[in-house]
Amino acid sequence: MGARIGVIGAGQVGAAASYLLSATPGVSEIVLVDLDPARAAGEAADIGHAAAFGTAARVREGGYADLAGAALVVVTAGASLKPGQTRLELLHQNIRIVGHIVEQVLKAAPETILLFATNPVDVMPAIAVQHFGVAPGRAIGTGCTLDSIRFRDRLAHHLEVSPGSVHAYVLGEHGDSEVLHWSSAQVGGVPILDFAAQCGRPIDAALRRQIAEDVRTAAYRIKAGKGVSNFGIGGCIARLVRAILMDERGVFSVSTFLPELMGVEQTCVSLPHVLGSAGASAAFLPPLDAAEAAALRASAAVLAETIADGMKVLAGGSAP
Repeated sequence: MGARIGVIGAGQVGAAASYLLSATPGVSEIVLVDLDPARAAGEAADIGHAAAFGTAARVREGGYADLAGAALVVVTAGASLKPGQTRLELLHQNIRIVGHIVEQVLKAAPETILLFATNPVDVMPAIAVQHFGVAPGRAIGTGCTLDSIRFRDRLAHHLEVSPGSVHAYVLGEHGDSEVLHWSSAQVGGVPILDFAAQCGRPIDAALRRQIAEDVRTAAYRIKAGKGVSNFGIGGCIARLVRAILMDERGVFSVSTFLPELMGVEQTCVSLPHVLGSAGASAAFLPPLDAAEAAALRASAAVLAETIADGMKVLAGGSAP
């Protein structure tokens, strides 16, 4: 018997995630909740018809009360990035939306695990913990999971190997201050720069900068071309849900609330976590070179300031 999963938001991201979740091991039912019930019902029916071609979960439209007993609720609702806008600039608009959602979800399913995909995605777990009292390991942002896959994919193409053979993580903010963890990246146990040199496809400083820029701006380029970035994050959501429901104990670069990191208090950045049935483990801080350490500390500081701003918004106070 699989688990009931809630998906809040029937837009492009919510629909893509629901479709992929419908075939994800461990999922038996998906409840799609949206302010527009007709849209949610339409997406649920369409996804359900596609899912019926195989062995898949039941997909239906519902309200917050239908989330009772949900093992996990995915939050995708909120305003999307506009051209030229950063994820952090969405804060004031989306913090109120997500705050209302979390309040309603916890009334129906107080013990559920919350998985946030709404931007700024690294702020939302902190709000769930600080404002609503959710345990840190049960409020998870998709964070830099997708960025890490983009990093591996970019390296794999250059090195002409399978992305699954590349081990590399992106840390920090899912956004402009993210940190590509070059010093730990490897293929087959060989440090990435050594592997690149040995296979005749070296990675010099200029290429490193280009790869970092490609990874950091991937979503912006996708949205410039098609108007939305939905399949990548949909796949990311489905993969994280599978790891949690199946108690895989896999390691992913997700974001959770951190009381302190590298001297920065009350922040929320992506670091390696073990994901299983209880949610996310405590974060693991990997060895960093001097440049990476400085960049990660700066990223944590950016998010600490943004989280404090978001808390003011929820409290009804003034915010710059």
